[in-house]
Amino acid sequence: MSTSHRAYRQILRRPSRQIRVGKVLVGGDAPISVQTMTNTLTADAKATIEQVLRAEEAGADMVRVSCPDEESTAALKEIVKAVNVPIVADIHFHYKRAIEAAEAGAACLRINPGNIGSHDRVREVVQAAKDHGCAMRIGVNAGSLERELLERYGEPCPEALVESALTHAKILEDHDFREFKISVKASDVFLAVAAYQGLAEACDYPLHIGITEAGGLRAGTVKSSIGLGMLLWSGIGDTIRVSLSAPPEEEVKVGFEMLKSLGLRRRGVTVISCPSCARQQFDVIKTVEVLEERLAHITTPMTVSVIGCVVNGPGEATMTDIGFTGGGKGVHQVFLAGQPAHRLKDESIVDHLVSLVEKKAEEIKAAQAAEEAAAAAE
Repeated sequence: MSTSHRAYRQILRRPSRQIRVGKVLVGGDAPISVQTMTNTLTADAKATIEQVLRAEEAGADMVRVSCPDEESTAALKEIVKAVNVPIVADIHFHYKRAIEAAEAGAACLRINPGNIGSHDRVREVVQAAKDHGCAMRIGVNAGSLERELLERYGEPCPEALVESALTHAKILEDHDFREFKISVKASDVFLAVAAYQGLAEACDYPLHIGITEAGGLRAGTVKSSIGLGMLLWSGIGDTIRVSLSAPPEEEVKVGFEMLKSLGLRRRGVTVISCPSCARQQFDVIKTVEVLEERLAHITTPMTVSVIGCVVNGPGEATMTDIGFTGGGKGVHQVFLAGQPAHRLKDESIVDHLVSLVEKKAEEIKAAQAAEEAAAAAE
């Protein structure tokens, strides 16, 4: 049965207008994009470029860099030229940094229009964005809400975050600018989810979703998965960032795993593996650890099951491109396209599976190329 016939697996995405961030479309029917942020000094162009390229390799669709000073925006031109993904310039307070970033080639400015200053300053920033084809992101954060809203609502709450976002959006709309996305982040999962739900109902702008300051790699992944999983499952979210106290490429990997688990994006190998138990016929945990590392370079979407014994192994293998099931006396079963193919001994498990995946990836690429060539010839 195809996915399209499984109603329980259908996610109906919230209709939103579409904007362009460099070469990446955000909103509408565009794929949900994954982004991260560098933690190097942006003025150190070499270190920042290296970090952006690592994020690219992990699959990032766009990368944000902080631009707090002139040295950072001066380096931005070099950074933009050296990388392949659109660069989002993170701007706080000083309107001149936003203008400089747009002129340097940033694809998007992350700002709060209300923090930029006077009407004239906002107008100058908007004009720079228009002149250079630059989008914007209105970034509202529960930790930095306007004093007036805090006094009126008493504390950061969903209503306050939504009001802040819509107020900032109105500023840009009044300047005839609508090429923007909005975020209403909080470190509290309940607050963030409720705020995004309210904002999703209040406007049709594309939404950048995230749980801010989520924590370290493990705790932050869990926290983000709960919050972002709830939003994505309900169709909310056009671009995401998983905020972790970890290298940027780890944020990208976690983001893609979230989207893959919900069938919203497909990239690379999805490994379906058991937690292992006394029935296992080989070291499942170590095998999967090494296998995932060895398969990190594969970007072609496919599924591989690695199961320790015959209780669930054959069943899982019928639903994956390549399956591996533990058998007795160090001899195991390999499945291809759901069918038993051949047996394999202990000592060559990882090497053999890697070679099968690489071969399958090449076959898929060749088939896609043939389809594209045939379509072009029609």
